[in-house]
Amino acid sequence: MSSDTLHNVVERRQKDRRQTNRDELKINLPDASSKTECRLTDLSRGGGCGCKIDPAALHEIVANVPKHSHIENLLVGIEHSDDAAVYKISDDMALVFTNDFFTAMVDDPYIYGRIAAANALSDIYAMGGEPLLANAIVGFPVNELSMPTMQSIMQGGIDICTEAGIPLSGGHSIDNPQPIFGLCAVGKIHPNKIKTNSGAKVGDILILTKPLGIGIMATAFKLKMISDKAYEEYIKNITLLNKPGAWLGQQDGVHALTDVTGFGLAGHLIEMANGANASFEVNMQAVPVIDGTWEYAIEGMVPTGAYRNLNSFASSLTFAAGCNIDQQLVFADPQTNGGLLAAVDPLDIQHVITAMTEQGYPDVCVIGEVIERRKDNIAVAFL
Repeated sequence: MSSDTLHNVVERRQKDRRQTNRDELKINLPDASSKTECRLTDLSRGGGCGCKIDPAALHEIVANVPKHSHIENLLVGIEHSDDAAVYKISDDMALVFTNDFFTAMVDDPYIYGRIAAANALSDIYAMGGEPLLANAIVGFPVNELSMPTMQSIMQGGIDICTEAGIPLSGGHSIDNPQPIFGLCAVGKIHPNKIKTNSGAKVGDILILTKPLGIGIMATAFKLKMISDKAYEEYIKNITLLNKPGAWLGQQDGVHALTDVTGFGLAGHLIEMANGANASFEVNMQAVPVIDGTWEYAIEGMVPTGAYRNLNSFASSLTFAAGCNIDQQLVFADPQTNGGLLAAVDPLDIQHVITAMTEQGYPDVCVIGEVIERRKDNIAVAFL
């Protein structure tokens, strides 16, 4: 699909469908007026991982960054767009390093702080690592937000770090027109237990630990068109730590691991497939989504980032006949603190599914499998 066609779809859905159907959706949002002078989301051009630069532009930006380092102890760099860098400090210890921040996608400052911190720590867990400490990355429009509001955002971050068992040990702040918050985090892992996004093997089973729909829910929220039930599910999933990633890192049967964030499920599957020089087949009906996601997508409440993702990855994707653009956009929807995506040896799959369920992830499920690279070089086929 050409970018011009996508642009027309965006225009039509956002102008016509929203206006036509606005009164049919239940509007009952939490009252954030007592917490902020204005809606945090009104200060943000894009929220959560939806504010990321689109994949095609990012590829150009980093085109001249060396893909390989001469430093022997740098075990994982930017070669395959992994979630974090890994540096070996001894035969049995390596450090995992990441930083992540974004603009607000909710109006409650405390929840915003929790989301941003959980999303940043997810990069450590997605490498199979265990966090050690974090510093805050902070930018606020200090003349527009009150001190209690800014303190609430920080408190959300502190509480997530406490939940992860680590200190928030410092940080850096600036005066910024858009509120931004996140963490710079360091974790640890055994050098032989690192889980990259490129280790999948033919025959592996693909699992996902959280439902899709975060970006679509965020759009519905910003438009004041989200129902109470959908908002509750949205917040529950987006603030849930990906702590089981540290456990997955210890499992020899887990061959590849990443988390689903700004490039959507489709984009992160493509990264994994290309890294493994394989192709993935995904059962669309098996992929979990937050209740209401399909309906909101049909109504046009889809973030622009989903269209950008779909356009950027079009040559590497194929969808089953009859899969319309509304459905395709759900699989390209940018996720914030999305689920863990893993390629698992079929002999270990039942053990992994059972363990993840017991650790508090009831939506974990099998979504597909790894096959030999297709002759047409398609990385991911949604069937």
